[in-house]
Amino acid sequence: MKKIVPSLLAAALLATGLLPSCNSKLDVQPTTFIDSSVAFTNGSDVQAALVGCYTGLQSTNLYGGYLQFMTDLLADNGDESFVGTFTQPQEAQRKTLLITNSQVSATWLSAYDVINRTNNVLANLSKLPTAGQQASAEGEARFIRGLLYFDLVRMFGRDWNDGTPANNLGVPVVLTPTITRDDAIPVARNTVAAVYTQVITDLTTAEARLTTSSGFNPFSTTRYACAAVLARVYLQQGDFTNAAAAANRAIAGSFNLNGYYGDNFGYLRTTNQTPSLVANTAEDIFTIQMSAQSGTNQLNTFYARNRRADVNIQPQFLSLFATGDTRATLYTTLAPTASTPSFTRKYDAQYGNIKLIRLDEMLLTRAEANLRAGGTPVGATPLADVNAVRTRAGLPALTTVTLSDILQERRIELAFEGFRLGDLKRNQENTTDPITGATIAWNASRLVFPIPFRELNVNSLLVQNAGYN
Repeated sequence: MKKIVPSLLAAALLATGLLPSCNSKLDVQPTTFIDSSVAFTNGSDVQAALVGCYTGLQSTNLYGGYLQFMTDLLADNGDESFVGTFTQPQEAQRKTLLITNSQVSATWLSAYDVINRTNNVLANLSKLPTAGQQASAEGEARFIRGLLYFDLVRMFGRDWNDGTPANNLGVPVVLTPTITRDDAIPVARNTVAAVYTQVITDLTTAEARLTTSSGFNPFSTTRYACAAVLARVYLQQGDFTNAAAAANRAIAGSFNLNGYYGDNFGYLRTTNQTPSLVANTAEDIFTIQMSAQSGTNQLNTFYARNRRADVNIQPQFLSLFATGDTRATLYTTLAPTASTPSFTRKYDAQYGNIKLIRLDEMLLTRAEANLRAGGTPVGATPLADVNAVRTRAGLPALTTVTLSDILQERRIELAFEGFRLGDLKRNQENTTDPITGATIAWNASRLVFPIPFRELNVNSLLVQNAGYN
């Protein structure tokens, strides 16, 4: 059966340049698009296109690392220090992003490439032979699209609690596939509220469509991952009742905390080493799959002490660890000096899977949402959820729990994994200019990514964010 390889799929969906349409191997006619009736002739083609959606998520510009890395650097208030020579991350840490920042542009392009892939899958569901396959493919494609739009609107739009979401500009919402050049018409930015509405629609539909098992492939998403991202969305909105309920649904899967925190990243306490490959564990709800043959772990490139070693972990963060906290073993030293900096071991595995959603995050999300919502907690109590995380870390159980306790556990547990910017904004925490030491307010314009200069040049309907020329 005919299959579309990811590279060809990406070319077809981006529809950039002259793409060949073959009548035979020796008769190549140039054309500016690939006819979807030819590209998607049967269910196998749709399944191959869906694999291409997951492949797109592996991109270094997205969850292969740069998306998490750049947002963490923009939010950073002194927990880490970028000491490398690449100008794009330097701009992020200094909170001086330029509209010409090539990495910001690459992330935008890669995200919309994958969104277009999902739109093509959704437009061709009828070619799958059974209702069950159609439902599964729809759920997977909507999950991917919803995840991307959620992260895009948090990067390029003001936060939900910053002003009026119905008036603030988010990102363009595109729900139909771009196949030909003529399809690529200018699209204006939707409001933050409109993007969130689409995200919730996609993820809610995806959760309903998916069964408790994976989809077409072992690495496919499940309904539990859909619920987990919904929990993130509701938490960002301050909708704590729905956040607790969604986190509770995610936790309902067959997931268990690993006995040791470092197991999430392949770090071996007994040998002080990390293997080159890190497999999925019982704690993982959704991971970005990496191998020596597929995908590049860009977090390994920047964070690992045996690679570029471009990020030093600062005393401010290291001081958060209590005596006996086994999570501290994931850092090379808790007392760094100029000659002996501290590095995180989370990404030492060169081809380690990137753990995008884990059970520990959902436990802390449920704890926070239940505590903030008040009333009868959904699932376990906030105290029980926090103590589950603390016990795994080798810390004594708390007898009472406060919001500050939960937020500190979250900061330590999820450090350097792409959560800091969203958490900083929803909790209205200020950050710091690393050059001047001046305070930067959580809702400052410089903590919102600029619309890339390239996009403004080709799309006259786009409006630049405040603070950028």
